[in-house]
Amino acid sequence: MNARDIPNLISFLRILLTLPIVWLLFEREFSYALMLFAVAGFSDGLDGFLAKRFNWQSHLGGLLDPLADKALLMSSFLVLGGLGLIPVWLVILVIFRDLTIMGGALYYHYSVEEVDANPSLISKLNTLFQIMLVLLVVTDAGPLPLPQILLQGLTLATGVTTLVSGGLYVWVWTNKARNKGWRM
Repeated sequence: MNARDIPNLISFLRILLTLPIVWLLFEREFSYALMLFAVAGFSDGLDGFLAKRFNWQSHLGGLLDPLADKALLMSSFLVLGGLGLIPVWLVILVIFRDLTIMGGALYYHYSVEEVDANPSLISKLNTLFQIMLVLLVVTDAGPLPLPQILLQGLTLATGVTTLVSGGLYVWVWTNKARNKGWRM
């Protein structure tokens, strides 16, 4: 192992951190789960900073970093939905969107050409809303009750941006495939 592998190692450790976070959520140990979310968030920023600052970016890192983010968010949504803290309709929407995007990217990669994905602004906003919703729901369930209007508004905003960003991905990548000669 050399120094340029550090961001990948951090991303891999963040994937592993998903397991204790999920367990803590199941056990309703929300304060401890928040602490581990903070560690995960810090590690996400750290691996990105190191990769860019020292030019340690790699193909593997380009896969591990979003995989770590998706593993943590998808599992958190599933658990929080199962506990009744996030509406089931939103859990289904978030999971369906992510599976559609991942499935579409794999299909595009193997049927059309290598995927060079750059997230859209609405997709980045959706990810921000998803992260904020998980953090605020866990905060509300644990150490600090929050105004329900805040959680309801963020739930709605997350739902809208999930629909719009998912639809945009399907539209953009379907058009790219058609422009490359792909036929349905």
